[in-house]
Amino acid sequence: MASLGQMSDYEIRLIRIFKTVVECGGFTAAETTLGISRSAISQHMNDLEGRLGFSLCQRGRGGFSLTEEGKEIYQAGLTLLTALETFKSDVNALHHTIKGELNIGITDNLVTLPAMDVTHALAALTAPHHEVTVHIHMEPSDAVIRGVMDGHLHVGVVPAVNLPTSLETRLLYEEPSYLYCSAGHPLFSVPDNAESAAQLARYPAIRPRYPLPESARQAHEALNLQASASDREGAAFLILTGRFMGFLPEHVAEQWVAAGKMRALHTATQHYRIPFVLITRHDRRPNRVVDAFLGFISGGGLSLTKLG
Repeated sequence: MASLGQMSDYEIRLIRIFKTVVECGGFTAAETTLGISRSAISQHMNDLEGRLGFSLCQRGRGGFSLTEEGKEIYQAGLTLLTALETFKSDVNALHHTIKGELNIGITDNLVTLPAMDVTHALAALTAPHHEVTVHIHMEPSDAVIRGVMDGHLHVGVVPAVNLPTSLETRLLYEEPSYLYCSAGHPLFSVPDNAESAAQLARYPAIRPRYPLPESARQAHEALNLQASASDREGAAFLILTGRFMGFLPEHVAEQWVAAGKMRALHTATQHYRIPFVLITRHDRRPNRVVDAFLGFISGGGLSLTKLG
């Protein structure tokens, strides 16, 4: 052969066998290390010499020794096998090291949710062996949706309300909300019964100016809506005045309930649940950082589902 041409897996295997034979000092000594018979080793060596086009070693009664070409091939083989191991190590390192940025948009007041999927995923993504920079944007849900659609944000966390069909969604949480009043409200100390339930429509309540599912809108329309709030924090401000009732997520109200400053009214009937989803563009480009984050969110990579 004038040249070897492209290396195949079989030829690399032959070079590994040759390396072992040289380092063991002969065919017989290499049998145990390679786990194959002397005749099989001899056949492999003959095959390698045929492919290379010259003799690699002397074997016989005089013992085992390398030809000049064999010495050169042994050194070249060491270089090749070392390069292959380095390549394999580098590829494996890429699988364990994630590099890049994650831009994530999150709607307000989610950090106090008992479920911590987003927090745990961010912790995994920013582990010391990764090189990821995270940029969190706390914005209203419509701004988060626009950011994901125009590519400014890689992912977003929003209520599953009026979402464009061009977005892929993954269910994260179902957030329960209840009707609350504060310690200064006339109903604060009144027991939940049929009489107090009938009084709910008499007292001023808060209309939300943020997206809600139909069940939540219906719960609000049954109340005497005399104030409005652009977000849940604004609703909490108004409730704490003692003048208004309003719906709040349970986890948002919990701090004031524990302090004796708020209570939920008629929890059996005055409640609704809002699903929160992680959103990405349906046509997004492959991105290892985003893919890893989605995998950490799902605990192993559940498929995205379209909620429409």
